[in-house]
Amino acid sequence: MYSEAIHPFSPSFDNVAVDDLLSRLRQTRYPNAETVEDWSQGVPLSYQQELVDYWMNGYDPSRVPSRLNQFENFKTEINGLDIHFIHHRSPHTSATPLLITHGWPGSVLEYLDVIEALTNPTKHGGSVEDAFHVVLPALPGFGFSDKPRDTGMGVPQIAEMWEELMARLGYQTYHAHGGDWGSIVTQAILLQQRTRCAAGHCTLPLVPPDMSTMDDPLPEEIDAVASFQFYTDWDSGYSKQQSTRPQTLGYGLADSPAGQMAWIVEKFAYWMDCERNGTRHPENILSKDLLLDSVMMYWMTNSGASSARLYWESFSSTSMDAISRPIGLSVFPKEIMRTSERWARGRFKQLTHFNNTFERGGHFAALEVPDTLINELRVWRSTTRDLS
Repeated sequence: MYSEAIHPFSPSFDNVAVDDLLSRLRQTRYPNAETVEDWSQGVPLSYQQELVDYWMNGYDPSRVPSRLNQFENFKTEINGLDIHFIHHRSPHTSATPLLITHGWPGSVLEYLDVIEALTNPTKHGGSVEDAFHVVLPALPGFGFSDKPRDTGMGVPQIAEMWEELMARLGYQTYHAHGGDWGSIVTQAILLQQRTRCAAGHCTLPLVPPDMSTMDDPLPEEIDAVASFQFYTDWDSGYSKQQSTRPQTLGYGLADSPAGQMAWIVEKFAYWMDCERNGTRHPENILSKDLLLDSVMMYWMTNSGASSARLYWESFSSTSMDAISRPIGLSVFPKEIMRTSERWARGRFKQLTHFNNTFERGGHFAALEVPDTLINELRVWRSTTRDLS
């Protein structure tokens, strides 16, 4: 019998594990340098060495627990797994419950810096009507949530678990937002036959091209096809490995912190809008500390393999069914895959908000352009005012 109790939780990293990390970093064995002058073969050797050196000598390993513990953290057992989540209530009693789901190689850390503006908008340029109660869970197999021990923990099951989580918190209705896997989970929530979710919002649209438009495509549709082709040709190797042989990959990710770091940092470099003056570099957007915070979340919880298994469970079986419940899309210019509004309306029958006119922004909107994302969530909420 599983308990439905919700328990306070204080995230922490074991000092022995931190010492082990530093020992492993000191013994890092590097390959020879890339034969190109950019990131096209992956993380350049010089930057890998620079990050490893900073991780050993400049990074504060207490950063992640300290950042998380600024908020109230909890755990609750759902379907036999302890799920870690942050629950930050707004001081405004009329606030809308907002379930936020992260993706890979992200974590709950992605959204920490937008929580206060979402929950207390009157102190961050908004109005009482913009207020949200934020619920931010860690996906099963990610971070401080338990790792699934059996097969069958894919996107539809996570959608059901999040439905249960919101019910346990006493929310009769809620809104949902997500990016990356969080977009897919949010869409799965909206696809459920019965849900408390009144509306969803995503930054990663899953929309097939409308072939009837291809004789006279719009500029953004030509761009969308190009983005998908680039992903297929040059950017999807990680997903093929994680969706077919996550366990084999997991041995390297669990044994080498430098390997885990490169596996994650490359994606930040390619998926963020971080190219300036023709040069791609993740530190054009994020500091070393923020990059390594994300790496630490995976390394210290040994979740390289368990997070990859979500791809094995769901990557090739994601539902593309039409969604009739209300949804909004914010499509940033450097998102992995993009769409046009007319394509989006082919799948999303109640598209209450659509915006693809941003000057900046990529896959990690909450980290890259937090103020823009906050505004998008407020505008989207205003389009669903009569739904809850």
